[in-house]
Amino acid sequence: MLNIVLFGPPGAGKGTQSERLIDKYGLVHLSTGDIFRSNIKRETELGVLAKSFMNKGQLVPDSVTIDLLRAEVLKHDEPKGFIFDGFPRTNAQAQALDEFLSSIHTSITVMLSLEVDEDELKKRLLNRAGVSGRADDADPDIIDNRIAVYNKETAPVKSFYEKQDKLIAIAGMGSVDEITERLFVSINAI
Repeated sequence: MLNIVLFGPPGAGKGTQSERLIDKYGLVHLSTGDIFRSNIKRETELGVLAKSFMNKGQLVPDSVTIDLLRAEVLKHDEPKGFIFDGFPRTNAQAQALDEFLSSIHTSITVMLSLEVDEDELKKRLLNRAGVSGRADDADPDIIDNRIAVYNKETAPVKSFYEKQDKLIAIAGMGSVDEITERLFVSINAI
């Protein structure tokens, strides 16, 4: 089973590249944001619990996030693998994900980390704001804060997978097709 954590800062191209990886390798896309929204909309027990934290402006606890992810993973019979998008964001989440996957006799195969310099990230986010209308991509102060939060809180997760010899840094500069090809080459070499 091919289980990929696609990683990188806001604007690195995770969404674009994950679609290409899904198409080529037949993976199931697991976006924690999508899973939260779906469970909240359907008012599942876990969705109601997650919403109770979100309504107070609190982060959803890792245990609830893992339970939501577990339920989603277990919906699929004999998948070729999963691509984890937006998760894990902390070392504690990475550890919990490892424990869950181990319980179903699989593991993360690789973390592919898209490496893009900050000036390019800012340009991409501002451009995306013009195309998609996302307000959080239009304000330079919000962009700076999102990148700072990523660098402080999320980027350290790379070391978790590096210690397991599962981290592959991918140059995230260049055309979309060039970056895709780098990803394919890295995956095919595993």
